[in-house]
Amino acid sequence: MPEVLIRRVEARDAAALAAAIASPGAVSGTLQQPYPSEALWRERISGMSPQDHMLVAEVDGVVVGSAGLHGNANPRRAHAAGLGISITDAWQGHGIGRKLLTALLDLADNWLGLLRLELSVFADNEKALALYRSVGFVEEGRLRGFALRAGRYVDVITMARFHPNPPRISPENDA
Repeated sequence: MPEVLIRRVEARDAAALAAAIASPGAVSGTLQQPYPSEALWRERISGMSPQDHMLVAEVDGVVVGSAGLHGNANPRRAHAAGLGISITDAWQGHGIGRKLLTALLDLADNWLGLLRLELSVFADNEKALALYRSVGFVEEGRLRGFALRAGRYVDVITMARFHPNPPRISPENDA
């Protein structure tokens, strides 16, 4: 498998993200609308808040997936962030989602000090459910008829993962 570069999203990625989300498998696995425009993605990237952290996966200079942590401006929810991932059809099943997820978990746990990560995944997306469970996400509920997908209302599973070893003050700083 070629080398996968995980990096922070940049403005120049807008066209690639629009194309990636437009692939049938990617759009059907997310809450994105079909046929996104480059302008929409340019606006999303430029309008990200300090609580948003978006990464892309690049193979041979081509963006093949993206993932993000979306924090909360409300101080009472500052400990939590929503998580989302999308992989182009051609690269699904090649470990790109796991690489992006691993990078986001490192960011959340070791650099942002987030306690809780949350996500919603379509109930029939067994591969995504298995991936999320493998890194510690647990099911919290099922939302019936949550979203319209290809002319049908479908359920989602809500999941969350708590930081496995929340940050503490180092003993050498206890003086």
